[in-house]
Amino acid sequence: MPRSITFFLLIVSFGILFAGCAQPEPDKSLNDFTFTEQDLQQVAKLGSTGSIDLTAQFTGSASSDGSADVLSVGSSGSVLSETVAVTANKEKQSLYDGLRMAVQDQGENLYKVNNPFLNVRESMNVSSPLVSRLGQGDMLIVVDTPNAEWAKVKLLDKKEGYVAFRYIAKLVTEAKLPEEKKKFEGQYFVDFQFLNIRKDPSTQAEKVGELPGQTILKPLSMSGEWARVSYNGKEGYVSSQYLKPFLPAFLVRQDDEAVPILQYQADDSASIAALSKHIAALKAAGKKVVTLKTLYDTVIAQETRDARISPDTVILTVVGVTAKNVRSVSDTLQGAGVGATLFIRTKDIGLSGITEKMILNLLANGNDLQSAGHTGDDLRSMTDSQVMLELGQSKKLIEDLSKKEVYAVAYPNSGVNDRILKQASELGYLFGLTQTPDKKFTRSQFLRLPSLSVTSGMTADDIVKLAK
Repeated sequence: MPRSITFFLLIVSFGILFAGCAQPEPDKSLNDFTFTEQDLQQVAKLGSTGSIDLTAQFTGSASSDGSADVLSVGSSGSVLSETVAVTANKEKQSLYDGLRMAVQDQGENLYKVNNPFLNVRESMNVSSPLVSRLGQGDMLIVVDTPNAEWAKVKLLDKKEGYVAFRYIAKLVTEAKLPEEKKKFEGQYFVDFQFLNIRKDPSTQAEKVGELPGQTILKPLSMSGEWARVSYNGKEGYVSSQYLKPFLPAFLVRQDDEAVPILQYQADDSASIAALSKHIAALKAAGKKVVTLKTLYDTVIAQETRDARISPDTVILTVVGVTAKNVRSVSDTLQGAGVGATLFIRTKDIGLSGITEKMILNLLANGNDLQSAGHTGDDLRSMTDSQVMLELGQSKKLIEDLSKKEVYAVAYPNSGVNDRILKQASELGYLFGLTQTPDKKFTRSQFLRLPSLSVTSGMTADDIVKLAK
């Protein structure tokens, strides 16, 4: 076959490889792939060698609905993902939006489902039509408690209905817990099918009324076997034997944290080189150095029990990890005997960059791998579709290789605004790291976590003071 024809066929084959399976009518919402001069040189190389060695990365742009068909090729030629469908993660978004919701922001009657599931019904009857079905951890607001068995509730989507009161727990901060318990002091409910009201404290006294089972009441006084109650504007007596204290289940949740998050820049070789001394000084000062995963685990645990982060804890993060600096960062952390949360720029993943083996080694050494975006470009300059692709693709690539959830993003250049927060929430991120210098943050700031930036020239003493 003539050389010119062979060369022509190689060019056509190369184009087909990146175009994928074409439809009769191309999707006009996707931009065309653009071949650079480097790409054409690669084609010329194919014509002269007859072999294929993919060395560049080609990525399609996102469509208007926030999804994209992407052919992503690592710097060594390993295909990372032929199709990345970037879509909102409704389940994670709902869960994490609930975790970011502060108790104080929702008034005094915020509850969570503490059962694997919970039916919301139109009326106080187990055979009443369903309004909704909730899962464990879902939030709702109690509007009223008609009795001890049922609660009238409002859901986060504004729907209203009735739920079994025993399957929900009231969210409360530790500081507010004594005050909340005090509100229910002296309240009881009828723990029987019905309870007779007598004119006097005697079973032989005249019956003046009857309380249905599960009725909530607050006796005027209690003495021995009898409780004096108010009924229809009059007073009567009921047997205290059939009264039980009325108190909801409480779920203590911290609305704010005070834990320093140290942020090292991976491309700042001087601060990375000093990291071992910094860690040694922190440990000597009695500090416990952990990854961001500790905060994540604590927040998740607080949904079912009282969990705290030790006041001597310091969270260690390294942002902007790329193919050029990953080995230095890895060796330094291993030498210091600690793990850190590493925020990786995923376009550098490939056989000649951040390899799959290296990712597994980083995990084996106690590090936590999270997203620094795909290209590492400032998200604020991108369209909504580009942000979805940038954060979605990065999340998926790390999760596919590490087999672990990516729950945090370090915004490139610390750039974030309300639009970026919305996109990160929809894609299922719980945390977003910024460079705001503070140690205290609330739940509502989880997508804008403050951190203390470690710069070149900082001494070990400076780091200890920073982390106090």
